[in-house]
Amino acid sequence: MNIALFSDSYLPTKSGIVTVVVQLRKILTEMGHHVVIVTVGSRDAEKEEDPDPDVLRVYSIPSPIGDDQYIGFPHKKRIIEFLKKNNIEIIHSHTEFYIAHAAKEAGKALHIPVIATTHTMWEDFYKFYIPFGKLIPLRLIRKIVWRIYKKFYAFINVSDKARDYFKEPFMLPGIPSAVIPNAVDTQAFLARTCTGEDKANIRKSWGIRDTDQLLLFVGRVVEEKRVEELFDICVRIIRQRPDVKMMFTGSGGAIYSLEKKTRKEGLEDKIIFTGFVNWENLCMYYGIANIFVTASLSEMHSMTVLEALLSRLPVVCRKDESFFDTVYNGQNGYMADTDEEMELKLLELIDNPERQRVFGSRSYEISKNFSMRTHGLRSVEFYKTVLAHYPQPVTDEELQKAVNSVKVSE
Repeated sequence: MNIALFSDSYLPTKSGIVTVVVQLRKILTEMGHHVVIVTVGSRDAEKEEDPDPDVLRVYSIPSPIGDDQYIGFPHKKRIIEFLKKNNIEIIHSHTEFYIAHAAKEAGKALHIPVIATTHTMWEDFYKFYIPFGKLIPLRLIRKIVWRIYKKFYAFINVSDKARDYFKEPFMLPGIPSAVIPNAVDTQAFLARTCTGEDKANIRKSWGIRDTDQLLLFVGRVVEEKRVEELFDICVRIIRQRPDVKMMFTGSGGAIYSLEKKTRKEGLEDKIIFTGFVNWENLCMYYGIANIFVTASLSEMHSMTVLEALLSRLPVVCRKDESFFDTVYNGQNGYMADTDEEMELKLLELIDNPERQRVFGSRSYEISKNFSMRTHGLRSVEFYKTVLAHYPQPVTDEELQKAVNSVKVSE
């Protein structure tokens, strides 16, 4: 099968969506499919001496929103020629904006289906990323999301939460869809072995004693992830349990205010900000932690939670539909209805190292449901079903039946 993945971000940029696109391309290629990428340019990409011939980068300018992000200005004719050259049969968009518009235009010109993965809950994000976003009424955002998604042939939803949102009457209930959860590339993630000596050295470098228990958050340290609320929870826990430390791993605009609050609280030796860590080294940081924590309510299907499961960590989070297939109360962690309950559940788990071990083992077993091979096989079955029906309509039931026909493989 010849497949084109369209994305508004790609290597060398680092993000959850970039990881998804890179991993999907890798597994589909390993399965014998030909996969090309249409994406934005970047300063680093322009310096490549031997660019990938299967990656088409469009003219782009740096985005005023977000670090190392770009806005692409696709040239329709050039994209269509690239897709024709590669005999593309289906276009899979991982974006909603300029590159997605080019995907829909190219699909229309070539008479091939264009599908999309719904990665982002824009209702939770727009207030933080659009200038004066908090003044924009929600109904306007919903109208914009409706407009930019309405011409896709079908959706892949990464969770029930994503599916349910797009099935709302004010969204696009008529567009057929199926749920294919995100996955984690086990082999790549665990490629760097984290020995006991490695863990001890990393802990020592950050001033973490052997007797300390470490709470870990991994991700963008930004307001919509509710990192301020998580910080406050951790401060209260540290006041009650002096042997507990908290580590925020990742970069983001909220770091500066959190560092200031840390100094104000006099907890510089208890709350740690690592800044950006290369994905290749992240397993080391999961490896030194005792419990993974997140208070975010804006996820669609968290990649960092999947990585925590693979790292044999118990997870404590706020109750949200995006975690329903990864965090099971009393089995591999806890989902709390409130921040106060999250604090209590964390204290309960901190005081029970044996339960941490049991939960961690269960997390690893659950992680096997999200292998890249399973994800790749499910995506292919989705593609096949779309191609078998296009240009006639396909149903939710037909798509989900095809996806569910793939059994979980490690």
